[in-house]
Amino acid sequence: MSSAISLRLVFILGLLSAIGPFAIDMYLPALPQIGASLQAPVGAVQASLTAFFLALGVGQPLFGTLADMWGRKKPLYLGLAIFVLASVGCALAQDIHTLVVLRFIQGLGAAAGMAIPRAVVRDLHTGHEAARMMSLLMLVFSVSPILAPLAGSGVIAVGGWRMVFWVVAAAALIGMVAMARGLPETRAASNGVDSSLGGVLKAYGLLLRDWHYLGLVFIGACAMAGFFVYLAGSPFVLINHYGLSTTQYSMAFAFNAIAFIGAAQFTGMLGKRFGLVPVVKLAATASGVVMCCLLAYYLMGGDQLAVLIGLYFVASGLMGLVIPTTAVLALEAHGEIAGTASALLGTLQMLTGAVAMQIVGLFSSGKPLPMVVGMATGALCGVLLTWITLGGQRGAKV
Repeated sequence: MSSAISLRLVFILGLLSAIGPFAIDMYLPALPQIGASLQAPVGAVQASLTAFFLALGVGQPLFGTLADMWGRKKPLYLGLAIFVLASVGCALAQDIHTLVVLRFIQGLGAAAGMAIPRAVVRDLHTGHEAARMMSLLMLVFSVSPILAPLAGSGVIAVGGWRMVFWVVAAAALIGMVAMARGLPETRAASNGVDSSLGGVLKAYGLLLRDWHYLGLVFIGACAMAGFFVYLAGSPFVLINHYGLSTTQYSMAFAFNAIAFIGAAQFTGMLGKRFGLVPVVKLAATASGVVMCCLLAYYLMGGDQLAVLIGLYFVASGLMGLVIPTTAVLALEAHGEIAGTASALLGTLQMLTGAVAMQIVGLFSSGKPLPMVVGMATGALCGVLLTWITLGGQRGAKV
């Protein structure tokens, strides 16, 4: 595959993967405004975010299975169409309960773009090449946390929070056009797995019995859970507690995303030089140490925004090494059912994140400490799982 074609595929796959996160990140600066507009409390507004994550988790097994049965492109078209229709509904919602339901449907559609691009990467590459392509995919994908909150702030300033949903609907339509024009089918339907219920259950049974696969999935899930807790809590902490404007909040959010993106670009190089497994062990452990320092700071009474942003910047960079690398390692041995394996990975990680958000939300007060406790807990659980799963390994299983 030529480098030009590879970069084009990375761009398209990154765009498809980013549509769902774009619908999250553009939406974050609007959360306080949505609460005021729909006369909804903080918990109810956060439920609209949790519903989206739950739907991403529930929808990925469906689209992953369809991708192994029908090929990669048809399920992507179906998911994007659902996403567009639900986005229009969100833009027209008149109460918080309707918005929560429509956000769930929107998340179901977005699940296709989350699950299937990873399977396309596995169709094309394995090992360090897969890590390199996955890191490039993360580069495009991760532009969302940088640009989306800033774009969201601008959109909200011009057209209010409802305009956000019209914009993400348009982004999904652009994704459909790009896919039609530039994404080849990497797995024909004739090469798919057994389409019977028994075949589907057999594939999931195989994955659920693979403790190494599950360990890698949940290492990434713990890293993402801390990030999801930050997603849900940071608008209220940074805007309401620390007094940032929506634009300043977007810039602070983007600052952390830059660390994630930058570090992710080194996964292929570091994996080739040191092995993918050592990279995960070192990065996950270091992330746990950093988050313990942040937690200790707040437990001792500290309350400086610069400390929160600075230490989380370092932790975000370390997560940029952990998340794509564990995804590559988890899918390595399951190429024949890559769509299903990718979907289950996404489901377990999204559900872990949604549960973490909901638990921390029960203790949310708009203050930093509950959010930081949730973030640190995710990091420490990730360290424990890393050494249970990979402690005896010196290199990647490739």
